[in-house]
Parts: sequence; structure tokens; C-alpha cells
Amino acid sequence: MGKAKKRSLHLGINDQFGKLSRTEAVQHVVEKLKKGDNDVYGLVTLFGLTAEEILEAGASYEAVKGLGGLLS
Repeated sequence: MGKAKKRSLHLGINDQFGKLSRTEAVQHVVEKLKKGDNDVYGLVTLFGLTAEEILEAGASYEAVKGLGGLLS
């Protein structure tokens, strides 16, 4: 994890996480999408996640497609 990401997490932008790896971020996004919570903008942009990564982790196509232009 780079300095900027550590600093962002330390400042409390994402209070629910201490240290978060990229794979954990993908899993967390998938869990939120499965629950119907589309508030994943912060994690997707912080880690630069792609639609392919999220689909491979188990998210439904419809949920990922619903994120629109957020994913590349």
C-alpha cells in the first residue's frame, strides 16, 4: 500500500478499515454489492478497481453494470 493510501486510511476517510489490501478491498466491494449497497465509490476509486476484478471475485454482472462509468 502506498503512502497516500495509508495516509487516507489514517486520516479516517475509511474508518471501518485499519489496513486494507487490494484483494480485501475487492472482497469488500463484492460483499457490499451482494447486499444491494452501491456505496462503493470510495474503495473503487482509491484502489482503481476494474470491472473484471470485481466480476472474477463473485459479483453479479448486473451489479457491476449498474455502477456505470465508475469502472473501466
